[in-house]
Amino acid sequence: MNRLKVLVVGCGNMGTSHARAYAKLDGFELVGLVSRGSESRERLSKELDGVATFSNYRQALAITQPDVVSVNTYPDTHFEFVKIALEAESHVFVEKPLALTVEEAQKLVWLAKKQEKKLVVGYILRVHPTWAKFTELAQKLGKPLVMRMNLNQQSSRQTWHTHKQLMKSMSPIVDCGVHYVDIMCTMTQSSPTSVSAIGSRLTDEIDSNMYNYGQLQVRFADGSVGWYEAGWGPMMSETAFFIKDVIGPKGSVSINELDKGASKDIEGHTKTGSLRLHHSALDTNGNFIKSDEIINTEEEPDHDQLCLLEQEFLLQAIREDLDLTNHLNDAINSLKIVLAADQSVKTGKTVYL
Repeated sequence: MNRLKVLVVGCGNMGTSHARAYAKLDGFELVGLVSRGSESRERLSKELDGVATFSNYRQALAITQPDVVSVNTYPDTHFEFVKIALEAESHVFVEKPLALTVEEAQKLVWLAKKQEKKLVVGYILRVHPTWAKFTELAQKLGKPLVMRMNLNQQSSRQTWHTHKQLMKSMSPIVDCGVHYVDIMCTMTQSSPTSVSAIGSRLTDEIDSNMYNYGQLQVRFADGSVGWYEAGWGPMMSETAFFIKDVIGPKGSVSINELDKGASKDIEGHTKTGSLRLHHSALDTNGNFIKSDEIINTEEEPDHDQLCLLEQEFLLQAIREDLDLTNHLNDAINSLKIVLAADQSVKTGKTVYL
């Protein structure tokens, strides 16, 4: 079959990893790199055998006429860039979140259906084998579930600059939270009913109506509850910045940390050391019947390999005409929850879904 021509928009961490994936996969032909900054796109072009580079997105679309557009830019551009690509009759891969509002996200889903094009949202944890196992084990713990997760990042220099740029349009619990709320929804297979959240602005370097630390609590119809925390900035603590823990009537399962390095290290955001499965059953003397099980996960994909798995899914979706209705509904649902959390922070009230 003919290879699908791909235009990559955005050459930061995610765009770079996805561009490498397209270059490796036989089903794709990388035809262009787009970014505002010349240094990142020229560096990546040199790495990938001189792929054509552009500073103007619309011009790049007109010249390359891609089958697929990969959008890896700041979230406040996602709606416009995805809309333009779909209207140009390209399939689209877009990094999370799909859009800044639920209404915009729904418009893009409708447009993709109208154009008969595939729209895939970058939920990288869905292709991660350890997270798949983590979710599977959590679903065997009984109901209700108590889910505790966080991802705080102590950032400086370029990483802090990137975080400040992101916070011009959304808070950490919105940007990162969609991943983990999506996992919670998958674990419970239940509808969220309400969201409460708190947040704090810990720096004068961001807008007065923005906060760089937030924590949300989500309740589900089956009685399950989830907690998620995210904070960005040079003031953030490196203590307990990576917690992934689920408790149910039958026990608990946790992702144990490997040596993750600094919290700002993007590899550490998906890296795991092992899963610890605890069984709650007691014998007649009140002792645990089973010892905790340690499931080794050190041999797992790195960040680039995970992005490769995401693009293999995109290729399969296009080639096999997969029905992505559930995928897109889940993307909208997780966005709805984190935006409700943002509303709760700003109003001080619980938001009922």
